[in-house]
Order: sequence, then C-alpha cells, then structure tokens
Amino acid sequence: MSVSKYSRFKTRVVDIGGVPMGGNYPVRVQSMTNTDTLDTRSTLAQCVRMITAGCEYVRIAVPGIKEAGNLKNIRKLLKKEGFDTPLIADVHFNPAIAELAARIVEKVRINPGNYTGKKGKPAEAGYWMEEKNYNRELEIISERISPLLKICRENGTALRIGVNHGSLSERIKTRFGDTPKGMVESALEFARICGFHGFSKLVLSLKASNTRVMIQSNRLLVKELKSAGMDYPVHLGLTEAGSGEDGRLKSAIGIGSLLSDGIGDTIRVSITEDPEFEIPVAYGILQATGVRITRTEFISCPSCARTLFNIQEAVEDVKAATAHLKGLKIAIMGCIVNGPGEMADADYGYVGGAKGKVMLYKNQVLSKKNIPESNAVEELVKLIKESGDWVDPVNA
Repeated sequence: MSVSKYSRFKTRVVDIGGVPMGGNYPVRVQSMTNTDTLDTRSTLAQCVRMITAGCEYVRIAVPGIKEAGNLKNIRKLLKKEGFDTPLIADVHFNPAIAELAARIVEKVRINPGNYTGKKGKPAEAGYWMEEKNYNRELEIISERISPLLKICRENGTALRIGVNHGSLSERIKTRFGDTPKGMVESALEFARICGFHGFSKLVLSLKASNTRVMIQSNRLLVKELKSAGMDYPVHLGLTEAGSGEDGRLKSAIGIGSLLSDGIGDTIRVSITEDPEFEIPVAYGILQATGVRITRTEFISCPSCARTLFNIQEAVEDVKAATAHLKGLKIAIMGCIVNGPGEMADADYGYVGGAKGKVMLYKNQVLSKKNIPESNAVEELVKLIKESGDWVDPVNA
C-alpha cells in the first residue's frame, strides 16, 4: 500500500510583526516567559535566552494592567539589545488588559471564558438550553470584544482565541459537554463574531493536558473550518505536558500527530522547565514529522547478529563528519539484507556489506562497494562532495 502524500491544511497568512504565520510559511516556534512580568530585567534576560535558542514569537504572561503597561519597557530594552522578535501578550482575565496590550505588542491571546456573560447556577436550571438566553450571551460577547477588535485593527495586532479544555463556559458545557465538540464550538463562535466585526487577523487554538482530547479537538476543528469555508491558522500545544521525558513524549505525540495530519501553523511545547529548553524539543518534533527540516536527518538500525561492523561507532563518526549538512538524510545500516530497502528515502546510505566492509549508496544506487570500515566515512564525504551536496562547516 502506498503512503499518502503529506498535505498541509492551507490557512490564510497572518502577519505577526513581520514574521508571517500560515499559508506556505514554515510552522513557527514559540514559547512563553515564566518570570514576573513586572521584573523587567529578569523577563528581558529570559526573552533573550528564548530568542537565542530559536524562539520566533515570544509570549509574555500579562495577568494585570500593570504588567500590560510594562510590555513597553520590555519591548524597548529588547530592541536596544538588537532583537525585534514579535511579542505576544497572554491575557486571561479582564478584557481591559487585552485592550491595553493590543496597543503595544504584535499579538494578543485571549481566553473565551473571559468574555462570557451570565455564569453559575442558571445552567443548573436549564438556563442555557433556552435559545434566547444562549443567543443573548453571544450578543454580550460581541459587545465586550468589539473594543478589542477595533484596537487590533488600528494597530495591526493579531489575536489568538485560545480555548482550554478546562475552562469552557457553563453555556458551552450545558449544550456540548466538556468535550472536543464543546471546545470547537467555543472557538468557532468567537471566529464568527470576529468575522461579523470584519476582523480576520485571527489564530485559533484548542489545548488540553490530555493528548487524545487535544488531538481529537484539533482534527474536528479543521474539519469544521473547512466545512464553514474558514482558513484561520492553528496554534498547537498541550496545556500541561509535564517535565523531562514525560513532557517531551506527550508533546511529541500530541503535536506530532497533528503535524503529520497537516494541521498546525505554530507550536508551543509546554514543559515544566525554563522556556528556552522547550525550543529544541519543538524543532525536534518538526524535524521528526518532516514538517520543517532544520538539521541533517540520520537513519540507523538497532543492529543485529548480521551486523559485521561497529555500527554505534559508525553512527557517531558519520554524524561528526556530516551533521552540518542541513536537509540531507543519511542512513547508517548494519547489513544489506534490509538496509537498502529500509533507507529507501535517504539521500545517502552507509551499509555493511561484509566483515569490516561498507557499501555506499547515493539514493538507492550503489556507488562504492567493499570499502574498508577504517576509511568509509572519508569515502562517504567524497561521495557527497562528488554529488554536489557538500558545504563546508561554518566554523571550519
């Protein structure tokens, strides 16, 4: 059975401070500060570490009006340090905070739950099942978000509607439950309201700490976007992935599954560590899914009794010589039984042929055979050079 061709959900381009997202642009990597935003120096230092690690959008927590105002100082000092990376304000509470932040930064993230009207006990009496009550809250949301949309239009600020599984409104939960369907409807009703106000510089996200919920929600979101003729970019992430190996595995499963489906225009890996450590994980996920290639890709087998040379050493030697060749895929395989077939999509192959002997392939074509293991890496480099794929290391 043939493998289906990768196809990315084609979204509109949303420019965020000169770093466009969506369309055919690369899937962007972002992270978020965890410092006290009023501690300008600490926040600045963390932003610099994030940017240096490869962060393309820096999100800053903005829990209050004072923090929103301090974004000006952080932005000013970042520019003084030579960085013009777009800033995103992460707002969870009072809409007035978002309105102030939208005048300062390139993008604001809001939670739909902060724009709802009536809450609490009325839901228990079936309050939200009545159309007049359900629709009245949509009118309230439209009225409350209108000032923010006007400010965003005037300042060229983008907006992310960030729906979290754990913070759906009572109205949504009454109708749809605490489900992927409820999350999707929460995002879409805000998208429709933004459309009503003529605002389209919009990004959507559906996040959960449960990977299955996160995956199902985003797949359903894209299905509904296509059905509605909408093409807003999608932000991917888990709300709480954890730390260490657990956090990295959950992120790889959740984000990686959706990227492989062609879903996602920007990602944030949320792990319980300093944010700069999230960036390599994000790029690793992008590389593993083939969505964004940022380094050499190496394929190697685990070895078995058929392997007649030290494959672990060979892998390290090949990496040492070729790890700077961004975009190339190089396979190091233990034997010719499965090696040539399993490395079918590799650009170059280093395959065990006999005891202490190596066969070198260009694509699937055998180019050099019975090369002594002692100089096989050197011959591989020669083959890459002869084929025109070699570039010298930057620091050579």
